[in-house]
Parts: sequence; structure tokens; C-alpha cells
Amino acid sequence: MDHFIVPNWPAPANVLALSTTRNGVAGFAGASVAPFASFNLGDHVNDNAASVEKNRSALIAACDGLNSISWLNQVHGVDVCDASLIESPSDFDASIIRDKSRACAVLTADCLPVLFCRVDGGAVAAAHAGWRGLCAGVLLNTVKAFDCPPQELMAWIGPAISAPHFEVGAEVYQAFIANFGAVSAERIAQAFTPSPQKAGHFYADLNALASAQLQSLGLAWVGSSNICTYANADRFYSFRRDGQTGRQLSLIYIK
Repeated sequence: MDHFIVPNWPAPANVLALSTTRNGVAGFAGASVAPFASFNLGDHVNDNAASVEKNRSALIAACDGLNSISWLNQVHGVDVCDASLIESPSDFDASIIRDKSRACAVLTADCLPVLFCRVDGGAVAAAHAGWRGLCAGVLLNTVKAFDCPPQELMAWIGPAISAPHFEVGAEVYQAFIANFGAVSAERIAQAFTPSPQKAGHFYADLNALASAQLQSLGLAWVGSSNICTYANADRFYSFRRDGQTGRQLSLIYIK
């Protein structure tokens, strides 16, 4: 799995998780051409459909024991589905599964991909969290979907945009102060650095906000890749950096 970003976490051996890069898998760099070069996995960005399908097939073939991926139509919402019941993309931003060999997955190009598993390996989940979904509770809903104490879960945050490259207006800061569950106003404020150039603007640390929420819930383990999609153009797609671009995928499954 040298071509993938793999969580360094204490997950059970039957749980496999990874984030892709734009550079493909071993022996296959990807079929997409600029501006989607090369291993774009998003089918909604105006890339050639046949190229996307080749990339998706190569990904499944490169993952040990993986038979299929449950694809979502992500809408920056908070709804969680049972991935075993999804036969075609539906409007959800997170999924959970207890079956083997089928992956929960989310596409990103700056938003947070957050992967979850039970400490006993009995269930896994994936959540897509842009600032709107994060603030509104998509991670809270994903934790609830496991129907177990949070202390029986762990979570890993994959590659996403970092604070120095994510400038937002005051309305984003105020939305988190008003609505972000399980996190104190002090911890929220620590994740927003005032912009020295623009009054009323902030640099928002989505990674820190998500970590704070998951830690406040009492998960057994919370960690992050600490990799910035914006700052690593040779490895990752970034919508804020490039506009029209591809998508990387973060997935998790029970082998």
C-alpha cells in the first residue's frame, strides 16, 4: 500500500483503511488527464467517465479482500446511511457497515475525510465533513449510528486542507460558536486565527475542530494524518487551490 496514506492507529487487524493520492496504485498511475491527472475517483467533476471507472476498478483490485465500494452523493449534510443497503449513490455524507468486504468511502478535495471503527472490529464508518457538515453534526451522527458507547470507537482524519490555506468569514466562526456540539467556546476559538490582512476573517483549523469534538465525546482514540491537500499539489487534489480538479477517496472496510 505504498501509494496510499494508511492510518497509524491501533485498529484491529481485520479493519483496513486508507486514503488515496492522485498518483494511482502500484503499477497503475491512473487514467485521468489534466486537470484531473491522474487517479481521479470522482464521477461528478466532468472527468471522462471511462477513465474514472478504470481508476475505481484499479483501486478495488489493489485493496486486499475488498469486493465493492458504497458510493455516496455527498451534499454537505449530516445524514448517515447503512452502506450495505446502498445500491446506487444517494444523498448522504456518511455511511456505516458491519458486513465484510464492502467499503464505506468518501470523496474529498479539501474537506475532512473521517474514518471510524469499533475497537473490536465489528463495524466501520466513513464521514465527509466540510465546515457546514462538521458544524451541523455529521460526526456526531456517525458516532450515534454505531449504537454503542463512544469509548468503544476510534477515529482517524485523513488528508484535508490546513488552517493556513483555509480563510473564512466571521459567519463561519459564529456558526461554530452557536451550534458546534460537545465543544467549548474556548476550544472553538483556539481553532480560528484572525487574519492579519482582512478584518473579520479567520484561518479555520477544521482538523482541530473535528478532533476536539471527537475527543470531547470520549472516543478511545482520535488521530490525524496531518497532511494538507492544498499544500501538496503533487499528491492531492484541492478544490480551493485549483477549482476544477479531481477527488481522492478515503475508505474503510472489514476484511
